[in-house]
Parts: sequence; C-alpha cells; structure tokens
Amino acid sequence: MNMSAYLFLIGIPLILGLWAQFRVSSTLKRYEKITISSRLTGAEAAQQILSASGIHDVKIMETDSMMGDHYNPTDKTLHLSSAIFSGNSIAAVGVAAHECGHALQDKESYAPLKLRLGLVPATQFSSQILPFVILGGFLFHMAHLITLGIACYAVLMLFQLITLPVEFDASSRAKVILKKMGIVQSPLEITGVHDVLNAAAWTYVAAFVAVLGNLIYLLLVRRSER
Repeated sequence: MNMSAYLFLIGIPLILGLWAQFRVSSTLKRYEKITISSRLTGAEAAQQILSASGIHDVKIMETDSMMGDHYNPTDKTLHLSSAIFSGNSIAAVGVAAHECGHALQDKESYAPLKLRLGLVPATQFSSQILPFVILGGFLFHMAHLITLGIACYAVLMLFQLITLPVEFDASSRAKVILKKMGIVQSPLEITGVHDVLNAAAWTYVAAFVAVLGNLIYLLLVRRSER
C-alpha cells in the first residue's frame, strides 16, 4: 500500500471533516447572535411544532449530555442542549425544528429512520471492538483481524449511508414547517435556518466519506497482502 493511496483515502476525508466542523461551528456562532422576531425559544418552537403535528407523547428535555441535540425514538424524548433549549436565536429554532423532524419521521414510520434504529446495536458493537481489531491486525499482521475490521467498517458505512436521508429529510421538514408556522418570517431568518441546517448536513456527509475511505483502505491492504 503506497503513501499516496493512504493520504487520499484517509487524509482527504479528515480534511473534509475538519472543514465541515469549522463550517457548522462558524455558522452556528453567526446565527446564535440573531434573535428571531417571534421570540420563541428552541424548546417553545419544538413544542409548537410537535403540537401542530399531532404529536403529544414526546417529552422535550434540556440536556448537557455529550450526545447533544437528538431525538430518541425508543423512549419518545427530544433532547436539546441548554443553548438550543433556552435560546431564541435563528440557530436555536433551526436545530430544535430539525430534531422535531425526526419525531415527525417516527410518527410516520419513516423507513430509513426505522432501519437506522435497527442497526444501532450492530453499529455500537462494531465501534467498540474496531480499535482493538485494527491495532491487532496491523501489529501482528493477522489477516483475519483485518477482515473483521473490514466487516466492522462495512456496518459503520451502512449506518452512515442510511443516516444521510434521515438527516436531510429532517432538515427539509424543519425548513418547511418553520416557515409554514411563521416561527421564522423575515428573509434573513429563513436564510439563516437554511444556512445552519445545510452546514450541519456536511458533517454527516464527512462522516460517511471518512468511513468509506477507511473501508476502501482496509480492502486494499488485504488485497496487497495476498
């Protein structure tokens, strides 16, 4: 395996990931400073969206968890970080609405969301054993461990691939419903929500590209050792 292949498959996804993180961070900072005209907080906007959508069994919770803002379909809870929960900025309502998009997907039994949920146990297991598998495979040149690593990355790649339509659909729902309900009104607010959610989408694209790059790299390593 030559160095150029390694740099292409591992280095480029790393650069893309860093760029995506920088973009979402800078976009959030920009729109966290702009208060929406409706003055709703993220939690209030989320409650209005859920109620208007006929969803009354989802609990909105403020969290400081490392998982941050997310919707948990298992126990019907919508978790918002403190800045999103209490903030009344363009960024806050945009992120809150995005998480509500997942609750809407759950209500409609959106197939990709159900499929992603079903893959969670295998994904968690693969993530936990992968560092040991890869380290052992390269240190001791054990081909079967490299093969196991490929299988783990295949699971992670499938999870990230399914994540893309789930996240893009949730953002699309958020953009439509915020405008339809009048939670965001001015052109600046509408543009801001689009910017925030589009920037966040790149982090999911970067995650998929990174896993794909690692998978291809391991496939090439196994091929070169035959």
